[in-house]
Amino acid sequence: MMALDPTLERVLELARWAPSGDNTQPWRFEIIDARHLVVHGFDTRDHCVYDLDGHPSQMSLGALLETMACAASLFRLSMQARRRPGLPDNRPTFDVRFSNAPDSEADPLATAIEQRSVQRRPLSTRALTQRERLELQAALPAGYRVLWLEGQGQRWAMARLLYRNAGLRLTMPEAHQVHRAVIEWKARYSEDRIPEQALGVDPLTARLMQWVMQSWGRVEFFNTWLAGTVAPRLQMDLLPALACAAHFVLVADQRPQSVDDYVAAGRAMQRFWLAAARVGLQLQPELTPLIFARYVRDNRPFSRAPGMQARARALARQAQLLIGKHEFDHAVFMGRIGAGAPARARSLRLPLSTLIVPAAPGQE
Repeated sequence: MMALDPTLERVLELARWAPSGDNTQPWRFEIIDARHLVVHGFDTRDHCVYDLDGHPSQMSLGALLETMACAASLFRLSMQARRRPGLPDNRPTFDVRFSNAPDSEADPLATAIEQRSVQRRPLSTRALTQRERLELQAALPAGYRVLWLEGQGQRWAMARLLYRNAGLRLTMPEAHQVHRAVIEWKARYSEDRIPEQALGVDPLTARLMQWVMQSWGRVEFFNTWLAGTVAPRLQMDLLPALACAAHFVLVADQRPQSVDDYVAAGRAMQRFWLAAARVGLQLQPELTPLIFARYVRDNRPFSRAPGMQARARALARQAQLLIGKHEFDHAVFMGRIGAGAPARARSLRLPLSTLIVPAAPGQE
């Protein structure tokens, strides 16, 4: 393997901090030369009910590319990324090239790359300032806007939606398989999963969750006879949804359909998230209402458990009433936001040495 160019190494060390669903990091880097690399993407649709058609993973790849571009600007480099045609959608692959841009300025969002994280614990309910709103909207590229849901009434409405949505995902076996795989128990940090201490639940609830989640039979028993979903739903969904400044929806002018649409949406999402971190705000994604609504919209079953499709259909109608049908259909990202302390526990990333794969024959 060729020696890694020091500048490219520093760019990639920053880029790998891009967010991804459940910290899956669906990318690997193939180094061609000092200013050219290939990003090999993949998705988790074959075993993750949340990765519908790989679109969330494609958004993660967009976030990676945007982070890479921001990082490159620190070294007066511009970045061009082009997806290779003819490859399957579950293996999106990008040629990424850097060129010198001596007269360019560093993207101010680059300073927030490493501090951006998910905060699942309660945030301040103080309203966002006008300056904060303007900076968040200004960070978005053309074709995207922010819809705000704020005030006590709208926070309560979102809290009810998220609480009911959590009841859906915590009572379906397909989601249990995902949750069981992605949590690193008794951990504050994790390189490739979500550490327990970042979940937002108290230690007693965490121990109960760990024991119950060892088998689907235990989950069914607790859900049926002991209201097993109540404590995690309260701590991870209802209370955080109330304890924030606002909920937001990123809305695209054109409803995303292709791989490139979702990659572009991921780039917009990351710019918004970096802008939030730059002004000292914390953020938590709320994507599952969008994902299950799209299963419903496409009339695609997502669980063998009875009644799930009907429950998801009711939740989609509830979300459309709250957000607006057009906005909900064009939404690419949702979350809650507010002032607060940074997360004390968080997902880390795999080391760069693990993320770099050997160059294909004839490429070095």
